[in-house]
Amino acid sequence: MNRSHFLAATSALVAGSAPAPSSAAVVPGGTSFVERRAQFDEQAFDGVVGRPAQIRQLIEAVAFNPGVLNNIKNSFNGLQFGYGLTADQISIAIAGHGPSSSYAYTDYVWQKYRIGEFFNIHSADGKPITRNLWLQAMSTYDPAADPGDERGMYQDRSIEMLQKRGLIVLTCHTAVEEQSRALVARGFAPAGMPAETVAVDILTHLIPGAVVNPSMVATVAILQKRFGYTYAALTL
Repeated sequence: MNRSHFLAATSALVAGSAPAPSSAAVVPGGTSFVERRAQFDEQAFDGVVGRPAQIRQLIEAVAFNPGVLNNIKNSFNGLQFGYGLTADQISIAIAGHGPSSSYAYTDYVWQKYRIGEFFNIHSADGKPITRNLWLQAMSTYDPAADPGDERGMYQDRSIEMLQKRGLIVLTCHTAVEEQSRALVARGFAPAGMPAETVAVDILTHLIPGAVVNPSMVATVAILQKRFGYTYAALTL
């Protein structure tokens, strides 16, 4: 499926809180437990991760530690302002799987499947977090801003702002499928909802711009070997 068509469909679903479609044609990676090559939009994937860049950096995140977003912000700033690369010469991807898959989940997913409780992600008062607190931009996109302005875009570590700066948010199809089965087994999915339907629901309610791949551990190797990404493991 064309990636732009998928993103448009996903945005409409999130905005309207519509039920996830059942057709594999609008589910990134399809509805199989193991994504097949015929279901993978490899051309669209290659276009995103293989865009022209002088520096390509891959940051793998498994354990959930939002400090990784600050690390990504610092990498963008160091490359741009310290080493003098222009913004369009930098490509950074976050490979979130395990609990860190949830960076790519919309509030709809966080609330419906009690993601905070499922992954033991709690607020300072000890209560499970019920939405994606790390998504929304906290500043205005302004490339002319002072990088030292603590309220400006260059110190904004939100996912949305980092995406505007070029961050690629990767989503593991295998992780979603496995988590869906665990959500059902542990009673976090609505009663009677099969794991296959949970997976479709999650995959069609990802944050805008999320890029689904067949398997994150395999994709780490592809990004390093085929596209020349350097590797950093920050939350394993």
